Amino acid sequence: MTHPVVLVDDHHMVREGLAATIDAFDDYAVVLQAANGRELIDAIDGIPDPAIAIVDLHMPVMDGYATIAWLKAHRPAVLPLALTFDASEEALMRAIRAGARGFLGKNARSAVLKHALDSLVRTGYFQTSEARLELLDRNGVRSRTEQERDAILAQITPRELDLLRLVCSDEELTYEQIAGLMKLSVHTVDNYRVNLFEKFGIKSKAGLVLFAYKWRIVEP
Repeated sequence: MTHPVVLVDDHHMVREGLAATIDAFDDYAVVLQAANGRELIDAIDGIPDPAIAIVDLHMPVMDGYATIAWLKAHRPAVLPLALTFDASEEALMRAIRAGARGFLGKNARSAVLKHALDSLVRTGYFQTSEARLELLDRNGVRSRTEQERDAILAQITPRELDLLRLVCSDEELTYEQIAGLMKLSVHTVDNYRVNLFEKFGIKSKAGLVLFAYKWRIVEP
């Protein structure tokens, strides 16, 4: 099965390079290229339903944040992958709030791009630093994703789960505010955060949110 992909980036050479790389993969094909979100909206009705949209965050006319938000509202079946040089916490969190399912650096190698596409198709999300889990009962009745989710949940304590839910809150709470709501010291909350980072290979607050959404620990 070939999964249709759309590319939205104002840099022509970046789009062409990504398209050539993606079209070389057996399971993916670029069906539309656009220079900004407005071009995407104007053209998307004329193509087969894409599975994935790779969207640059910084574009003229209609930037990536607005484009991802539009896709979430009008084409919820499309999985947006944010493309950026800016890996700041603020940018990543803003993209997640808009509906991004993962992030890809513009300097990512082709193997990372393929892994990102495969992860989006298989789980609906992509994390650059995913936990390496040994699957239990590979031949059981539960799917691989269900088995992975069970293995992950077994490693999360109730208080770590509380932290994850508060980190994903629409109120965009700081760790200090989260500590207050949990009636814990900031130091204790920080220990929970570090534990989650170490157990699952997460490196940032944005990574925690994607992790929680990907494994349906918290519903977006």
